[in-house]
Amino acid sequence: MPIREKIMNLKTIGQLAGAVLLTATLAGCIDVTMDVEVLNDTTGKATTTMVMGADFYAMAKAGMNTPPAEGQAAPAQEGFCEEEGAVLTENADGSATCVIVAEGKFEEIMKSEGEENPARFEVVSPGVVKVSFPTKDMMGEMGAEQADEQTKAMMAALFADKNITIRVRGKQITETNMPPSADKTSAEIVIPFLDLVNGTATLPEELTATVNTN
Repeated sequence: MPIREKIMNLKTIGQLAGAVLLTATLAGCIDVTMDVEVLNDTTGKATTTMVMGADFYAMAKAGMNTPPAEGQAAPAQEGFCEEEGAVLTENADGSATCVIVAEGKFEEIMKSEGEENPARFEVVSPGVVKVSFPTKDMMGEMGAEQADEQTKAMMAALFADKNITIRVRGKQITETNMPPSADKTSAEIVIPFLDLVNGTATLPEELTATVNTN
């Protein structure tokens, strides 16, 4: 997937795999949290939250408010948090938070926003649901061995302290390969963006959590 020149859009970030392969100068300013709650053995709720830092949001906002030059068509890709159903909050410190929620039957969540959601749901038995996130496409294409020193330094600065958090919640987590909470009602993993871009993250083929809804 090529590095894109335009600011990331919500649908792509919701796909997780594409989240780490977007424009380095903008992707590095975003923290992403994907929260999946299993409500019962047929329905759930998926919430994607993105937080963009103040400096980058100012640039993104200016770009969104700039009309195309005369004779040129508007870009096909939408700007930050402009998709239908997305809720944008401009914070007091100048940063911005974008939230999108998909709630309903599992098959609806997996096809939410007209795109393929990364979460997978499997009913193991009545009241028991396994949630999984495939990881093979999460690694970036700009591995450290392929980048020059200047690019490495730029990426390290931009992606420092930025993460993708994947969380599964439910009545009881019975099995997971992610760190569980003390009360066993959730499991989550925090993955540094820089590790994904550099290809140094150590991840299983799938991140999974099995939820007992009874």
